[in-house]
Amino acid sequence: MAEEKQKKQTAEKTAKNVKAVQTDENVVLIGKKPIMNYVVACLTFFNSGAKKLTVKARGRAISRAVDTVELLRRAFVKDLQLQGVSITTEEVTRSEGQRANVSAIEITVAKQ
Repeated sequence: MAEEKQKKQTAEKTAKNVKAVQTDENVVLIGKKPIMNYVVACLTFFNSGAKKLTVKARGRAISRAVDTVELLRRAFVKDLQLQGVSITTEEVTRSEGQRANVSAIEITVAKQ
């Protein structure tokens, strides 16, 4: 019993460390942290009753976003379905004032 409580607290701490935006549309923003942190954040959304979730990433984090969704789909949420994938290019102003194009992806998944 105490083990389950400790696991739950650890999962909650991990979910807090990941930037997740809760609005009408549940969004997890992927960055530089380990993949399992983002998987736990997604699982937290689904366990709190969300049926639909969007995973967003830019640049080098795109592969981490794809890995997150695949890990969710194959290991944790067997009935997860891919709703859509959107790819775009965003223009970003760097610290030197230069403009750069950065690729971005949004992966929308839904729990059946």
